Amino acid sequence: MTIDTIKTITVLGAGDMGHGIAEVALMAGYRVYLRDINSAAVEKGVKRIIESLEKLVSKGKVAADLFDKIKKELLIPITDLKKAVQNTDLIIEAIPEIMELKKETFSIVDEAAPSHAIIASNTSTMSISEFADGTKRPDRFAGLHYFNPAVLMPLVEVIRGSKTSEATFQTCYDFVLKNKKVPVRVNKDVAGFIVNRVQAPGGVLLNCILDQKIANPEEVDALMRNQGLPMGPYEIFDFTGIDINVHVFSYYAKAIHPDYAIGKTMKGLYDQGKLGKKTGSGIFDWSKGRPAIDLTKTTQAFDPMDLLAVNANEAARIVAMGVCSFEDVDTAIKNATGNPKGLISQIKHIPAKDMTERLENLSKTFGKEIFKPSRLIREGAYCS
Repeated sequence: MTIDTIKTITVLGAGDMGHGIAEVALMAGYRVYLRDINSAAVEKGVKRIIESLEKLVSKGKVAADLFDKIKKELLIPITDLKKAVQNTDLIIEAIPEIMELKKETFSIVDEAAPSHAIIASNTSTMSISEFADGTKRPDRFAGLHYFNPAVLMPLVEVIRGSKTSEATFQTCYDFVLKNKKVPVRVNKDVAGFIVNRVQAPGGVLLNCILDQKIANPEEVDALMRNQGLPMGPYEIFDFTGIDINVHVFSYYAKAIHPDYAIGKTMKGLYDQGKLGKKTGSGIFDWSKGRPAIDLTKTTQAFDPMDLLAVNANEAARIVAMGVCSFEDVDTAIKNATGNPKGLISQIKHIPAKDMTERLENLSKTFGKEIFKPSRLIREGAYCS
C-alpha cells in the first residue's frame, strides 16, 4: 500500500473530531464514508461539514466545483459498520476514548475491511500497539492523531505501533502531507505521544497550584495570555472538558506514573458535573460565552518558567526513549497549540545547572517524582 493507491477513506465517528477529519480528506479530493451509530449522528456530522465548506467556499479557500463534487459524489453517509469499510483503503477511527469500545470496533473492522486496507486510530492517549495486537493486521495499523478542530489545526501525529511496518508508517505520513497538514513522526508508541505527553506534567503542576490555592486561575491565565498565548491553561482545561482531563490523567496515572492522578479541585468539579464549556460552568463561568478574563489581574505567585521546565523535562524523557527529536517536539507544539515559540526553543539559553536546580526544587515543593530532572536535562542536551 502506497499513497497513490489510497482513493477511499472511511472515518468512524461523525462527532467533533470525526467530521473534521472527514472534511479534511474531502478537501484533498478523497472519497469518504462517514459512519456513526445512527442516522441522526451521521446527519449532524454531514451538516457540520457542509456548513463549514460553505464558509470556506465563500472565502475562496475551497473551489465551488470541488464542493459540488463532495456533495454529489465524494461524501457518503452510512451507519452500517461492515459496509462502511468493505470498499475502503484507509480507515480512521474517531469514536469515544473508551478502550473496550475501540477494541470491539477494530475487531469488526478487521474482519470486514479489504486485506490491503490500513487501520488508524485518532486516539489522543491510548496504546496503538495494544489496539493493533487485537487485529490480524498489526503491520497495517498506525496512529493518526489530529488536533481539534481538525480543519484548522495543522498538526497530525503519525504514530508507529510496535508492529507497524515501514511501508504503513510512510504511507500514513504521506497521506497527512496530501491532506495539506503537518505530519510529525512518533517513532515509539508511548502514552500521550508527543504534544499531550510533554504538556501533561504542566497539567499536574497546574492542578497542584489549584489545589494549594497558590494563585487564582484568572490571574494565571491573564499572565499567560499577556505573554502572547491565545488561551490560558485553565481556560483550556474548561474548553477541552473537565471530564476529558479527568479521564486522560487517570489513564496517565496508570500508564506512566501515579503522580499524574487528577487533582482534588478538578475531581470535585467533575463529581459536581461542572465540566467546563460544555456545561456552562467549570473552573470559569461559561454561561455568557467565553469567560471574561481580566488581563490586568496577573500574579507573581506563579512563574511561567516552571511550566516550561516541567514540560521540557518530559520532552527530554521521550527524546531519550527514541520517540522523536527535540526539533520534532517544537514542530509539534507550534502546530498543535498555536504557540509560535515552541517549547525547547524557549529554554535553549538556560544553563543545564539552572534547569536542574529549578526542577529539583519543584519536585521537593510539590512532592512529585515526575518533576525530577531527567538525564538529558542534567546533561544540557537541549542546548545543542
